[in-house]
Amino acid sequence: MRRLLTVLAAGVPLAAVVYLPTASAEPQDDSASVPFACSAPSVKAPTGTRVESVTAVSQAGGTITGTGVLGGSVSGVPAYCEVTVTLTHPGDGDHAKVRTWLPVSGWNGRFQGIGGAAYLAGDNGVGLGTAVKNGYAAVSTDAGVGDALDTSWALDSEGQVNTALLKNFASRSQHEAAVVGKAVVAGIYGKGPAYSYFTGCSTGGRQGYMEAQRYPDDYDGILADAPAVNWDEFEVATLWPQVVMNNEKAYPSKCEFDAFTNAAVKDCDSLDGVKDGLVNDPSRCDFDPRRLIGTKVVCEGKELTITAADATVVRKIWDGPRTTSGKKLWPGVPVGADISALAGVTGADGNVAGAPFKVPADWVKLWVAKDPSLDISKITYSRFTQLFKQSQAEYDKVIGTDDPDLSGFRKSGGKLLTWHGQADQYIPTQGTVKYREQVEREMGGTKRVDDFYRLFLAPGTNHCGLNGFDGSADGLAALTAWVEHGKAPKTLPATLINDSQQSVTRDLCSYPQVSRYNGHGDPAVASSFTCVSPSRY
Repeated sequence: MRRLLTVLAAGVPLAAVVYLPTASAEPQDDSASVPFACSAPSVKAPTGTRVESVTAVSQAGGTITGTGVLGGSVSGVPAYCEVTVTLTHPGDGDHAKVRTWLPVSGWNGRFQGIGGAAYLAGDNGVGLGTAVKNGYAAVSTDAGVGDALDTSWALDSEGQVNTALLKNFASRSQHEAAVVGKAVVAGIYGKGPAYSYFTGCSTGGRQGYMEAQRYPDDYDGILADAPAVNWDEFEVATLWPQVVMNNEKAYPSKCEFDAFTNAAVKDCDSLDGVKDGLVNDPSRCDFDPRRLIGTKVVCEGKELTITAADATVVRKIWDGPRTTSGKKLWPGVPVGADISALAGVTGADGNVAGAPFKVPADWVKLWVAKDPSLDISKITYSRFTQLFKQSQAEYDKVIGTDDPDLSGFRKSGGKLLTWHGQADQYIPTQGTVKYREQVEREMGGTKRVDDFYRLFLAPGTNHCGLNGFDGSADGLAALTAWVEHGKAPKTLPATLINDSQQSVTRDLCSYPQVSRYNGHGDPAVASSFTCVSPSRY
């Protein structure tokens, strides 16, 4: 959590999505069929591409420091061979670098693809280093685009959307990385991987779902957490808090937002049968923000009074975007999540203005409006609806990542595992639930879908928090047990952080089951809770 807060202070809130799976399953095979040599292998170009270059460099390992705004580091990385394959799509003028890291010794026979964060298509080195440390051969691609908050590639010199790079970022580059990475593994070790996995959170989570939807044979198992699926919709939807503040002409401070959040958590805490500092299902919390009107809160030494306008802003943000006629467009910020993450403000003493989160702001400015100078503060409710629908119409088939037909993935024998924090401040948790429900309707109901796809919701957990920033869970270990030993995870053991900043253990329930207190036992211990059907909740 400390690292997330540090980067938040620097204005880069999505640092938490650097993905650090810790899978600790036993190695499958630490021997290659040919003597190890770190030299450039022959790589066949994936369909529709041309190989521009292949290089191989022996690396000593040690401590790997992450590049770009996300930073981070991992120590104790063993010696590895770094193979870089640069691809282009003829006629598109792109140059996508695919990096594969292969441990010199101790390879566990597995292959791991690693996703990106925000507008970063791949890993910054920390995830690759962690994978190698855990015995994996790992691959990542930059898709020919930039760093996490770099959107300079969005429009071409004529102000039109760079469709080739968007297609890279949206779908094809991850598939090509899987093809190239496996070829490199076979070239270096003399044999391909026994099992292949993809891991990612946020943008990386979306990429995992895209792999399952469009390239179902790439991976045996996909760990895709807090996924940025429904991209064309949720990216516009997460600009809604700014639109609300600007139209209501009220800009609550973080301290005031926190007062609403704390009151709601306190009010809805016991819905799971016990007060434990966690809201088990925020979608069932019906706390009315108007209850705080007139309440005094102390913020930075000043006593402030909660106003009706403040309550209206919070109510609309929790409710989520609607048309001017009241039709629901998308879920809102979950009750319990940090409202100020998307409802940021700047200035003070009567001169306050909204400070939009860069990821949705750039999506709306560059890809939807195609106008870098668009003034977010001037977007009306009706204009917001128009932008939302425009994004749907233009980009759903490109990057929506919401196709519920996973029959190809099921047929391939693949397994998809997802956890999503229920206090996710950047990607509304209910969007992931909505997708899961669509898959159930498409593919024969809960039990049939559970055969290959399981979703676990984590109470009180923020964006990508179980990666060690706001609790923890070993999703990759659960996934490998499912793929390699047929042990489908009925629950996902996790450590959560409650509203008193205390660590508690929980066995996260497989959706749609929910956690219910047994009526006795320590609320900080997982064994005091049981997973039950929602009808019994």
